[in-house]
Amino acid sequence: MPDDAAFMREALAEARAAESHDDVPIGAVVVKDGRIIARARNRREADGDPTAHAEILALRDAARQVGFWRLEGCTLYVTLEPCFMCAGACVNARVERIVFAATDPKAGAAGSLADVPADARLNHNPEVIGGVLADEAAALLKAFFAARR
Repeated sequence: MPDDAAFMREALAEARAAESHDDVPIGAVVVKDGRIIARARNRREADGDPTAHAEILALRDAARQVGFWRLEGCTLYVTLEPCFMCAGACVNARVERIVFAATDPKAGAAGSLADVPADARLNHNPEVIGGVLADEAAALLKAFFAARR
């Protein structure tokens, strides 16, 4: 059984680092065989790239690390429920598990607005676990947005 909380703490560390370049504090790590093979944080503001979500960047790095686009046997840990783009990328990459912290009622596509990973019409359905260290992730996001209002 993987230590979901320990890996989520690593994703939270990435989220905190995103604040250094004024990006929304969302972090992600990809784990294979019990070790982190990729880590990333939101970089939309830093890179001027609408696709530079933590999940997408972590999946790209993980694919480079394994040398193939299929990330079978991998778990993505992310501090906020994936959006449609990121949930779809997880399905397309054949990620085995998605573990997220806080739900995203405005854009979440792994159970909130939709449930892309569970859609039986798709050719792959990752296991999804939500709520791991949710309070800590939600507090980080709340503080970030409160400071900008």
